Amino acid sequence: MAVNLLLGLQWGDEGKGKIVDVLTNDYDIIARFQGGPNAGHTLEFDSIKHVLHTIPSGIFHKTAINLVGNGVVIDPVILVKELKNLDKFDIDYKSKLLISRKAHLILPTHRLLDAASEASKGKAKIGSTLKGIGPTYMDKTGRNGLRIGDLELSDWKERYRNLANKHEAMIEFHGVELEYDLKALEADFYEAVTILKELTFIDSEEYIFEAQRQGKSILAEGAQGSLLDVDFGTYPFVTSSNTTAAGACTGLGIAPNKIKEVFGIFKAYTTRVGSGPFPTELFDEDGATMAKVGNEFGSTTGRARRCGWLDLVALKYAVQINGVTQLMMMKGDVLSGFETLKICTAYKYKGKEIKHFPYNIEPENVEPIYTEVKGWSQDLTKMSKKSQFPNELNDYITFLEKELETPITIVSVGPDRKQTIHM
Repeated sequence: MAVNLLLGLQWGDEGKGKIVDVLTNDYDIIARFQGGPNAGHTLEFDSIKHVLHTIPSGIFHKTAINLVGNGVVIDPVILVKELKNLDKFDIDYKSKLLISRKAHLILPTHRLLDAASEASKGKAKIGSTLKGIGPTYMDKTGRNGLRIGDLELSDWKERYRNLANKHEAMIEFHGVELEYDLKALEADFYEAVTILKELTFIDSEEYIFEAQRQGKSILAEGAQGSLLDVDFGTYPFVTSSNTTAAGACTGLGIAPNKIKEVFGIFKAYTTRVGSGPFPTELFDEDGATMAKVGNEFGSTTGRARRCGWLDLVALKYAVQINGVTQLMMMKGDVLSGFETLKICTAYKYKGKEIKHFPYNIEPENVEPIYTEVKGWSQDLTKMSKKSQFPNELNDYITFLEKELETPITIVSVGPDRKQTIHM
């Protein structure tokens, strides 16, 4: 049985959680393959908003198994908070949530090291969420990390102590003043680990292999967005994992030839949180309107998102490197009321017009070239089928499909799971 992937095509915050929730009934297993609690997947139904940071977005459905794969980094304290929030809704996560033994743990000192590193950069900071993600992946690639499976060993606390001592020395090396109470942080960490150990730890790659052999359907859920990929994103303003389709292979142990559909999620416009280049960013009333109507604040950090027109150069790049087979456009309703919409279809790069995503998109090198199309005034949030769409929206969709050479199969017209229109 083939595996389908779902991932973001911009700088994250595209609405992946909502679509996973909408699609979950079609799958036996929802498997998160990378990232950490710097991700925030927001789901809304029955007039309640839910935000998940580590747990896959299929957890609210009774049938699907939810797996946190080896490519994910896990903060026990944050995960336990998520579990306690699920308790309010009588979710049987102990039978529905599985954790890979090979997933790495975020330690309290990882978070402190993250803060010290960011503070030492001054104006050159990269906009870290300060969740300890980067330092955890550094320990993973440096072969120093502590993994979920280590919690089953009798000496795991000794292993923790050795690594924490190393981190404290590194924090001191950064030479910044950082006030913290490590004993208090460790008390919370140890308590959370005790609760975490009540969940089921598995050899996830074997579990997924057997599931495929048994014909079970699997949806791999990505976090962040393709333009934050550590290899293919706007480096160094990126995350620390592979957010692109290749990350599902390494983050779950899925063979490339087992991947079938690749669902690419994007907003009808573009947003970015934190630092880094953003060619179509708006600093005028249009940008402010997008932010206000779209409620553009990070679900993990609460930080205001920067807003801009849709960047097709960057989006086409993400479609290509991921092998996207189906596109899903989010927040189409936010663009209602704009008389004219602009779409970036090329860059002026160092004085020449290009249509590919270059090595450097800093503002001194790149200027967006726009195509203008007519906007629409109708409120989309009450619409339930494509036939109700205004002609201008259909034209917008057709234009994007032609440029991206990929069909748009879902359009979201609001945050609720019911406000999802299959094309």
